[in-house]
Amino acid sequence: MKPSGPTNPVTKKTIEDMRSKGYKDNNKFLLGLAERLEKSARRKPAVNVAKLQRLCKDGETIIVPGKVLSYGNIEKKLTIAAISFSKEALVKIEKAGGKAISIHDLISKNPKGNKTRIMA
Repeated sequence: MKPSGPTNPVTKKTIEDMRSKGYKDNNKFLLGLAERLEKSARRKPAVNVAKLQRLCKDGETIIVPGKVLSYGNIEKKLTIAAISFSKEALVKIEKAGGKAISIHDLISKNPKGNKTRIMA
């Protein structure tokens, strides 16, 4: 059976860093997030901005272990960390006053995952 999982070297490095830091600090948040990121592309969720608008509160920090797509509208100021974003989704998030950052940047600022929510 052919192994599945991320082939992007940046994503692989992020997972490796999270896993080593998670074991070192006994951080279950990092270990769980690394496990989600290791899944195959078919098992990672693609989340539309309409879903974020519907399910999230203004000012929240959200982690999407997949791609953020641009279907729908967003009006809330969210900080969204994801593996990737479509160009249109980036425009909509920034137009609403939110921020789109990489998961690696979020983990370096908040390694314990305080006040974050994983969107699946």
